[in-house]
Amino acid sequence: MADAVKTSSPTPRGDRARTTRRRIVLAARDLFLRDGYAATTLQAIADAAGVAVQTVYFHFGNKRTVLRHVVDVAATGDDEPVPLLERPWVARMRDAPDAASALEVWAEVSQEIYERIVPVMRVVREAAGSDPDMDAQERTNRRQTLAAHGMLAAHLAERGALRADLDETAAAEELFVLFGLDVHVLVTRELGWSVDRWRAWAVATAVRTVLR
Repeated sequence: MADAVKTSSPTPRGDRARTTRRRIVLAARDLFLRDGYAATTLQAIADAAGVAVQTVYFHFGNKRTVLRHVVDVAATGDDEPVPLLERPWVARMRDAPDAASALEVWAEVSQEIYERIVPVMRVVREAAGSDPDMDAQERTNRRQTLAAHGMLAAHLAERGALRADLDETAAAEELFVLFGLDVHVLVTRELGWSVDRWRAWAVATAVRTVLR
């Protein structure tokens, strides 16, 4: 999700364009979830959004870009031009009274994101199996998620809360495993854990294994 700087108030034309993009993304999400990536065409997306297919091409260029925007909206919960790690919840994490409380904020927000993004990520992984560009995008998504956990590790290091024998890189990797999407899906979907149990386990395990 690209950073954006607002230099002026939105224009009516800008509002209309954003509304159109939002309608296309929502229509695409529903079609991807219902029919899968391969079966969803740009024409089908255009029809569902009530726009000409040329409009979809104009705003997104191709289907994989549409899916990338679907992922971005699922991750953040909206289409505001504010990166995920610059959202208000990050300040709430930084203001937490101690490191364990900061981890609890991280787990809470991770759960909110996963509730939105898990169905979409199944589509992404389906697409990655047949589209090299989507496969590359999936790898990029994982690197970005690891980098996000690197930010968490750095914050814990700033608090002086990391284990003495654990550097920020190793801490980021352990946090990525504990709080990552794949483990969350494994325990909640395959093992039937409640989300409350996952959060409590992830936080308690991080406290034991990552914090001093």
